Amino acid sequence: MDNRAEIRDFLATRRARISPEQVGLLPGAGRRRVPGLRREEVAVLAGVSTDWYTRLEKGHIAGVSEDVLTAVARALQLDDAEQAHLFDLARAGRPHRAPARRRKPKAHPRVQWMLDTITGSPVIALNGRMDILATNDLGRAFYSPVLDDPRWAGNIARFQFLDDRARDFHPDWSGAANITVALLRTEAGRDPHNEDLRGLVGELSTLSTEFRTRWAAHDVRIHRTGAKAFRHPAVGLLEVLFHTVALPTEDGDELRMTVYTAEPGSPAEDGLKLLASWAATRKVPADAAETGEPTAP
Repeated sequence: MDNRAEIRDFLATRRARISPEQVGLLPGAGRRRVPGLRREEVAVLAGVSTDWYTRLEKGHIAGVSEDVLTAVARALQLDDAEQAHLFDLARAGRPHRAPARRRKPKAHPRVQWMLDTITGSPVIALNGRMDILATNDLGRAFYSPVLDDPRWAGNIARFQFLDDRARDFHPDWSGAANITVALLRTEAGRDPHNEDLRGLVGELSTLSTEFRTRWAAHDVRIHRTGAKAFRHPAVGLLEVLFHTVALPTEDGDELRMTVYTAEPGSPAEDGLKLLASWAATRKVPADAAETGEPTAP
């Protein structure tokens, strides 16, 4: 991913969504050639010269101070996720960065031990590419459409954009797809030299118009808590809450642990209990594994 192109497109798309009226500027006479603010208007709002801002938007970000980046973020009305993304792009644009690298998706065994202690809620651990690297039993059942098909290699983004079943699994498929792409875009800014992430983005951009269109929007997101709806093929609609926390690792990577919960007494709580029963039928008993007896369907 070309860092200069990333900076240019990100700033241009943020600028295009803001009208002069939104920031207290007069729209001016004549027809505007571009949607949103002009470069010179952003420069005025940020307190820098037009030439300087033009160079910044062309990707010349090395050496720019945090104060100036903060002023630009304020002028463009960036939210917390967008401002963090701008700072990530700035760091990636500085010289002497580490070379591109590949990473073998894995989770430390103690992550799995921790997840196994949680029995009443589905839990998954993801990396920045949205590979599911560890789950508890209920989490594996919850995400069985993703995990049971070897084509997707446990990757949520591949499932969402390449599997027709995803539109049933996600009742609000478009909203879920927007979030997935925004999270991948955020990770690309944080870790621009990750070849595995580049490969995933290239694969999905080639195979999915829906992904390609969303990727071009340069939207980013911080995803910590909220509500989601899923339609599980075995138990039906599950309207759950989620909480996501970071799990730092020894090698400097970061996993994200997401726990799905249901309001006590709600239909979703009944649905998770039913899912747990369904999951139990899928587990291979120790004696069956040893004797070769068929497992439950």
